[in-house]
Amino acid sequence: MQSQDVAQRPAPPSPAGPVVDVEQAEAALVEHYPRLVRLAYLVLPPGLGRSRRVLTAHALTQRALPRNRTPAPVIPAQSTGRDGDPGYALVRLQVLRTALEAGLPLRAKAWPKRSQLPPLLPHVWGLKLFPRSGGADELALDQRLSTLSGPARAAYALRGMERLTDDGVCKVLAAAGVADPEGAVLEADGIPAQYGLLDSPEFDPCSLQARPTDLMRRRQHLKAALAAGAALLVCGALLGLPGEGWGPDGAAAPPYARNPAAQAALDPAKLMRVPPLAWRSSARIDFSVWPARGDRTGDKALLRRALAVWARPGETVQVSATPGTLSGGPAGPPQLLYAGTVDAARVVILYDGLRIARYAEPKDGTQGAALDFARVDGAGRAETGAVVLGRSDGNVRYLTAPWVKKAGERDLTKPSSGAMDLALTGGVTAPLASPALRSGPCTSWNVLQLTDGTRTRLLTDLGELVPARLTTGRPGSPGEVSGAAALHTWQPFACSLGTVRSAGVRSVNAWAFNEQPLPDASGSAAWVCTRAETWRGGGARVLAQFHTPGGAYGAVAAKAENVPSCGPRDPHVLAGVLWKSKAGDWYLLAAGGRETASIRATGGVNGAAQSSRLTVPAEQGAQAQLKGALKDGRSLNGLR
Repeated sequence: MQSQDVAQRPAPPSPAGPVVDVEQAEAALVEHYPRLVRLAYLVLPPGLGRSRRVLTAHALTQRALPRNRTPAPVIPAQSTGRDGDPGYALVRLQVLRTALEAGLPLRAKAWPKRSQLPPLLPHVWGLKLFPRSGGADELALDQRLSTLSGPARAAYALRGMERLTDDGVCKVLAAAGVADPEGAVLEADGIPAQYGLLDSPEFDPCSLQARPTDLMRRRQHLKAALAAGAALLVCGALLGLPGEGWGPDGAAAPPYARNPAAQAALDPAKLMRVPPLAWRSSARIDFSVWPARGDRTGDKALLRRALAVWARPGETVQVSATPGTLSGGPAGPPQLLYAGTVDAARVVILYDGLRIARYAEPKDGTQGAALDFARVDGAGRAETGAVVLGRSDGNVRYLTAPWVKKAGERDLTKPSSGAMDLALTGGVTAPLASPALRSGPCTSWNVLQLTDGTRTRLLTDLGELVPARLTTGRPGSPGEVSGAAALHTWQPFACSLGTVRSAGVRSVNAWAFNEQPLPDASGSAAWVCTRAETWRGGGARVLAQFHTPGGAYGAVAAKAENVPSCGPRDPHVLAGVLWKSKAGDWYLLAAGGRETASIRATGGVNGAAQSSRLTVPAEQGAQAQLKGALKDGRSLNGLR
């Protein structure tokens, strides 16, 4: 039990110190409110959930004001609180004490403390509030902190946020009522000292994201309050009784709107079905000319459930959508692309002109369903080659376009190994290993190779419904990854595709923008920029990567998001990296595109070159700023 380190007795009296008025404490609380709330959020038990931790942290901080003149504790490392303010030391101690009390277990023979109960104020109706997500490092730190006891989390936060010594931490914890402060400090030592991450948005309960609570459940509760018996009868009729399989609408929630357009969108008889050879004569070659395929295209009950769940997913439905994709119901009857059995599920794939929707339910008739969405607006022939049908056991199956004649599986990290043929049955591929489902070190990256009547294309699974297209070449005129040169360009950078999983990526282009001789005469290094474009337009991610001869993988030298660099609007790029030679000497290596006329490095490394490449001796760990100029006189900033 995490709370066993907190004493079940009144906190010891505070040491003698300055006497703080209520007004002085209030001024300190208002001035340092974000820091105090962050401290409370870090100490509160993770089991409360992120939304409740946010509200509880604000409630405990707002209740930290004393009722009268109160002596503030004296901590040697910070004798008068933050920046010489004893009021801050007082409210910080109260916040810490109540946050630790919130982690105490409820006991049958004792009244619960106020901090152990859900806060009355502040309270938000109809919304869930939680901090913005950080990166992988912040997530890992949050998981490590969740394994600590409350006092140990408090010790870690006091060290990292308040810069207290171990002795100062022990005195603050003792004043807050912790029975074994030294033990809490020792327990906190088991977590790496990544104190800089505590300032990230991951742990900021004052900068929040808002999402609605379960809208259907709220609506059902309101109906139940007005007519409980009638609501139960209607829900039983719609969802079916336990043990009798799927109801007419399956896992869909009760209907909430009835109008002609909404009703037409739920009618399986009105689904759009395209003739099998329509793509041969159509002016458009995209999802709109895919025919309906699968062994259950005539299963009206399955199609009705899929449409109903799309319009109003119930509580047992797992809904996912790529970034920037709306998950609401269709405006009218969508187009049917597939309905059939895939491994252990019945799958329906629909298209409404803007989105692909995939509905899947267990084949054995058990309850529960999945609903996935992906944007595909503006897709052309190159981006509409395949859609994910299902995933199982680390493998993925695709439904391919009707114009695809041959499918294969290729390891992008082994360009010379060739492609392995994949069987196509009714447009459905045999299962192939998916890199999106793999964890651990990246040793391979399997991609889907599709061949139609005109060319061969590579698509990669990034954990979404529609695989991303891979290209290579100068931005604005990239080519397919089909020839030996293009495959070898991608080889060292295949594993970097893992950085854009689940980001709504439409295509990823790799461009070898320069080569640079190494100072120790061990060959030339390749500079490559990869740019991942998204379906929503924004959020493009750019990586500048550096690959030395004999290296298995390229090293990321710089990265950026939402910049035009390495794209069709601005193909130019400038990046640098610290490199260590075999003799142990360090250098700053920098390069731009072929149109770069000069490069200058300032800061920790100083040097300049009147060319597209720069080599300057440097010290280990040096930081430099790069500036360049193009041949037409325009300036060029380095990626960071």
